[in-house]
Amino acid sequence: MPGKTAPVNAKLAQVPTVQIDQRGTFKYILCKIYEGNNTSDCKYIVRGTADALFHADMYDYLDANLEADGISCECVGGGKITHDPDQKSIAVFGKSQAYGPANHATTASLLEECYPAYTSITWSD
Repeated sequence: MPGKTAPVNAKLAQVPTVQIDQRGTFKYILCKIYEGNNTSDCKYIVRGTADALFHADMYDYLDANLEADGISCECVGGGKITHDPDQKSIAVFGKSQAYGPANHATTASLLEECYPAYTSITWSD
């Protein structure tokens, strides 16, 4: 599962790669998105928030919003993130009961692209 993605598809390029809470520890999901049934042109995205009680809540919300734009979404796993902007650090760990563990290395790579000034983005299984 590649970490860095550069979709040719303009519709996928408009979807933010990472959207997570600004601080704290919260659940996250890693998803693969593609337009319609064209699974060969895809992009991986990360979503995380403390507002979601379950990983499935986050996925259901994301899937419904993307579907309205003609984008298909597949959750490929989840876990937790601890985000500390004061220390410029993010830790990725754990797993989702519903979707299993995400590929945390892929998630960390996507976070590194989004937070280039951070000094510590780590992951563990």
